[in-house]
Amino acid sequence: MKLDDCNALITGASAGIGGEFARQLAGRARSLILVARRDDRLIELADELKGKHPNLVVHVRKADLSDLDQVRDFLESIDRDKLEVDFLINNAGLGDSGPFGQSDPGRNKEMTLVNVATLTLVTRHFLPAMIAKQHGAVLNVSSSAGFLPIPFSAVYAATKAYVTSFSEALRAELYGTGVSVCALCPGPVVTEFQQVARREGVQPDIGPQFLVVTVQQVVRDALAGVEADRPIVIPGFAMKMLMLIARLMPMPVLRWVARMSPRKRGVV
Repeated sequence: MKLDDCNALITGASAGIGGEFARQLAGRARSLILVARRDDRLIELADELKGKHPNLVVHVRKADLSDLDQVRDFLESIDRDKLEVDFLINNAGLGDSGPFGQSDPGRNKEMTLVNVATLTLVTRHFLPAMIAKQHGAVLNVSSSAGFLPIPFSAVYAATKAYVTSFSEALRAELYGTGVSVCALCPGPVVTEFQQVARREGVQPDIGPQFLVVTVQQVVRDALAGVEADRPIVIPGFAMKMLMLIARLMPMPVLRWVARMSPRKRGVV
């Protein structure tokens, strides 16, 4: 799919990767729908984009994506206003860092709702129109964590495994329909995501610096991947090689590596 003159909807658009998607698409898209729970940031971003690109149409939708009633309300508002979406970016996500046995059950529920349930619901809502028009693309922001069992990020990694598997299956289903599906699986990226995922008394650890990729590169690679109809995008050469090696390893080896993870990783 060529992204020029697309009508894109971006969840989790108020900051980080979502905000960068909006900025990089602003000069190419016909319209953007920005969705997040912090409407003040969305309005600020919309003003910034329209100031630089006067012909761009920007819509703002405030919704807490961990609340399925609010998700349904925002989807109904899109239908009510007859807004077209031919490029869906499921970017919104929540994380957590620390031992599962000490995790907040409420946080685990929110993470599962945003990363799994909302992504599935939003995709289901917009997909039929794309199929009918034989034109469209879905970009699901997953994570390289989804390729592996990750101690101290057990629920987060499991939800991202769902996103990657769902994207691959959906892509196969949609072969020949004119609708493409891509899973973006970045490694470490410096955004406020790490601070939000941080528990009290736990210092966020994004990993070795040679694996870290800028948010700008992540988005550039993702958009290029969509236009090239790639099934999976892993930004950064080092991360690509690491994930290739990890995916070729037998599961007993991966289990051994997981067991060797420091028991108190990240604890201050």
